[in-house]
Order: sequence, then structure tokens, then C-alpha cells
Amino acid sequence: MSTIGVAVAIPEPWASELQDYRKAVGDHTAAMIPTHITLVPPTEVEPDRMAEVERHLEDVAARSGPFRVHLRGTGTFRPVSPVVFVTLVQGISRCEQLAKALCRGPLDVELQYPYHPHVTVAHHLDDDLLDQAFDELAGFECRFEVERFHLYGHDPHLGWRPTRDFPLQAVRGR
Repeated sequence: MSTIGVAVAIPEPWASELQDYRKAVGDHTAAMIPTHITLVPPTEVEPDRMAEVERHLEDVAARSGPFRVHLRGTGTFRPVSPVVFVTLVQGISRCEQLAKALCRGPLDVELQYPYHPHVTVAHHLDDDLLDQAFDELAGFECRFEVERFHLYGHDPHLGWRPTRDFPLQAVRGR
């Protein structure tokens, strides 16, 4: 089995800024996880089904257009899950639509939690560090255009690595 995920990559310079922050606050998983907005969570796929998965991703990308994301401030999933994240204030519905379209067919996965687009900045840390991340990144803000999503593969030694990108090809939408 291969473990894959599908996500929107956060562009530079913000990707490095958020990943460096995540490392600095003590989240040691950060080095193995590119800064992203998850569309399809980690999913196991039989290697002989990868061509079908990629065709599905191509089809979704062909029907989806670019959109704008605005990240601002922080949120948390506590007490349900020990996560602090940067929130989306624009692009939420488009991420939800993409996630819904992607999690069909060969990627019809049952989600552990309802889908909520976000950018994780602290995970599985002590409460004081989660509080620190929540407070210190409360003023974070950036805007960018999403023109593609990425297929990631998980390597147990290297972490998550992009394997292919899928340009959003439909007429531009907001």
C-alpha cells in the first residue's frame, strides 16, 4: 500500500515562515510535512490503483478553477484535538468544494472529523506551547492565488513529498 494525500501547498515566503515557526515551537513533525491546506487526508491506496487516482485528480482539476485564499489569525481544534492552526477567511467554500469532489470515486474516504480547511502550525504539543502558538500567530496574515493542488506521497523516512501537481483549469472563479 502507498499512503497519499492531496493538498494545496502554501506558497513562499509564507510556507517557510510557518514551517520554521512550527519547528521553533517544538513540533518535530514539521520537518516532514510541507505547509499546506489538506484536501484529501492521508489515504492508503493500492499501487495498481494509482493511475485511476491520478485520472480522478486530473478530472477534478479540469472542472475546477483558480481561487483566492486569505489566511488570517489562529484557531484551534482543542479540546477535541491538540491542534492550533492559521484560519482561512477567504477560500473556505472553494476548498470545501474541491475536497468534496476529490473524496469520491477511488478516493472515497471516510473522514474522522468534518472537513475544515486550515493550516496546522502546532500539533500534539503541551497546552502551554499550543497557547503560545495560538497567541504568537494571531496576527499572521497572507493572501495568495490557488492555481493547482498537489498529490503527496508519504515516505516513512523523508515524510510527505509532492509527487505531482494538478493545475486548476476551469474558467477562473472566486
